[in-house]
Amino acid sequence: MDTPGYVILSRLGAQQRATQVLANNLANTDTPGFQAQRPIFARFLPPSPPGSGGQTVAYSLDRATWRETRPGPMTTTGNPLDVALRGEGYFVVENAAGEERFTRAGRFTLGQDGRLMDADGNAVLDTRGSPITLGPADSRIEIQGDGTIRSENGAIGQLRVVRFEAPQKLRAEGDRLFATEETPLPMERPGVVQGAVEGSNVNAVMEMVRMTEEVREFQNAVTFADREGERLQTAVERILRKRS
Repeated sequence: MDTPGYVILSRLGAQQRATQVLANNLANTDTPGFQAQRPIFARFLPPSPPGSGGQTVAYSLDRATWRETRPGPMTTTGNPLDVALRGEGYFVVENAAGEERFTRAGRFTLGQDGRLMDADGNAVLDTRGSPITLGPADSRIEIQGDGTIRSENGAIGQLRVVRFEAPQKLRAEGDRLFATEETPLPMERPGVVQGAVEGSNVNAVMEMVRMTEEVREFQNAVTFADREGERLQTAVERILRKRS
């Protein structure tokens, strides 16, 4: 395979990656707290090969994935255990391995032991780093703007809400959770809203438009690859005829 073949293969790989990211966005249109992703590509410019006349050859490189961190639409549910964040910030949960994870999805429920959990069964943590637990007599739940949880029996705890200096360094784990080695910073004034859930920030219409464009680009690249294959086959046949 010569240079044009390698170039179009790199383009096909980039288009496939872009399509996969868009498909994942569309699949999570209704996932609470989901943040749309965008692939980032770069060009690799090797030295001009002999006989190219100095023409530039560019290969596509998949460099990273960027996330749109703008908040999704807030929907009022009336469920006292549903909470959303107005502005920046992440709730903190603890997974089965005892590791902290971060999420914008505040659709919480109560476990059999009274623990406050997210949709995946991870324990929701308070400002002391401990799981929040409600008692059997706690029936009227109030969650204040600073994350303080109260019932008719008094204060229960305070939701831990954190922020990050570089939120793009957060690594997605599944569709709702993020992990990072960066030290989280406490939110002094978290904008906690009770009885509401933040939806996905994916715009389904725009994603469909992008998907159509990417599929068209992929088809164009496939067509170019087919023609390149035909060109090489023709060149080989001519060489063989001359030798015979």
